[in-house]
Amino acid sequence: MADITAAMVKDLRDKTGAGMMDCKKALAETAGDMEAAVDWLRAKGLASAAKKAGRTAAEGLVGVAVAGTRGVAVEVNSETDFVAKNETFQSFVTTVTALALETGADIAALAALPFPGGEGTVADKLTTNIATIGEQQSLRRTQTLAVSEGVIASYVHNAVASGIGRIGVLVGLESAAPADVLEPLAKQIAMHVAAASPLALDEAGLDPTLIERERAIAREKAAGSGKPAEIIEKMIEGGVRKFAQESTLMHQVFVIDGKTKVGDVVAAAAKAAGTPITLKGFVRMQLGEGIEKQASDFAAEVAAAAGL
Repeated sequence: MADITAAMVKDLRDKTGAGMMDCKKALAETAGDMEAAVDWLRAKGLASAAKKAGRTAAEGLVGVAVAGTRGVAVEVNSETDFVAKNETFQSFVTTVTALALETGADIAALAALPFPGGEGTVADKLTTNIATIGEQQSLRRTQTLAVSEGVIASYVHNAVASGIGRIGVLVGLESAAPADVLEPLAKQIAMHVAAASPLALDEAGLDPTLIERERAIAREKAAGSGKPAEIIEKMIEGGVRKFAQESTLMHQVFVIDGKTKVGDVVAAAAKAAGTPITLKGFVRMQLGEGIEKQASDFAAEVAAAAGL
């Protein structure tokens, strides 16, 4: 057996960008032959996957899945929206979303789960997909929602297949009311969430920094009004209140009828059902939220590739 030195492993890693342990294994499998080790890594898809790791993956798909009174949303990213049309990628997102019902919001635990079909872990399957499809991909995030009794409804906007698309929504209604009462209501509220993008369920759930930011904006607007200080304070608080009402689900006007607040819709449903119905929470996951896409300079990329 060839003597595999640290310098050899480092050299192979520099050539391929593959992981240290993968490089060591490749050299062991090829008796220390550097070129053969490069080919071994390429054949396994490890070198090409590593080389793509620096690219920005801001496209992809969001998946949602529900099991009883639990639901989960998962975002899997790719570099281009073209990959979202790939059946292998779509199947991966669907499978991973179902698996996430076991792990909840722990992305590391999800990546470590065995992937169905004996293809290693979820992370291993992702590495294989990167090499096969030819684009960087990543498991970005998961969110969960549960109720003690009642229903969790899901909705996918711009769906490309069942349960996967660009916006995934979960809504939880906690109640002893029958499912045929709760499910249509929860589904409509989920559609509202997709369209109206609430920031929180109610005022208590709003980020305090957002409130202060709105207060500062309202103060600046009111400062030039020339009105007395006590009137200005009322204008400021009115502006903050308006922001809170427009940004929280319970106070938003229901997009289905365009006139009733969502909280009042739930209250009316509870009265008709003869039992309390609580809008427990929601999850709205939109593809690429918070990812800063890199601007592409095609001429610079060609020059770099040509060594100019």
